Amino acid sequence: MKPNIGITEKNLKGVTDILTEVLATQMVLYTKIRKFHWNVCGDSFMEYHLLFEEQYTALETAIDEVAERINKLGANTMGTMAESIKLSVIKETPGKYPTSKEMVKELLTDHETAIRHLRKGVDACEDDFKDKGTSDFLINLMQGHETMAWKLRRYFK
Repeated sequence: MKPNIGITEKNLKGVTDILTEVLATQMVLYTKIRKFHWNVCGDSFMEYHLLFEEQYTALETAIDEVAERINKLGANTMGTMAESIKLSVIKETPGKYPTSKEMVKELLTDHETAIRHLRKGVDACEDDFKDKGTSDFLINLMQGHETMAWKLRRYFK
């Protein structure tokens, strides 16, 4: 049964398309942070190891929430890495093992990319698709990325 929540079918499709890109981006970023968590070494190993764990744990929760939001709006949720890689605004870096400082810089860039993408999604959900609920949802997700980016940025002060 399709949701009858005051949003047209066309607008629900637009919103779930945005959420699907958000989900794909979260999945790619989550996988990248896990890779860095597993491969970080050198000075401050444990500090970076725990920082990356904190971030991928937060993203794991966010991924589930985005997927459930898509379902709540009546759409199916994609769930493969192939789909995620295709739709993500963040790109993978296979075969590359940066230094810990380079990992932090790359993740900072990725979080900032996610933030900019989420900002566009917030505006589109509210202005184009008249879905304040998803707009609010994306704002909260964006604020989580802002906090993660802030923590990473502090390594460069």
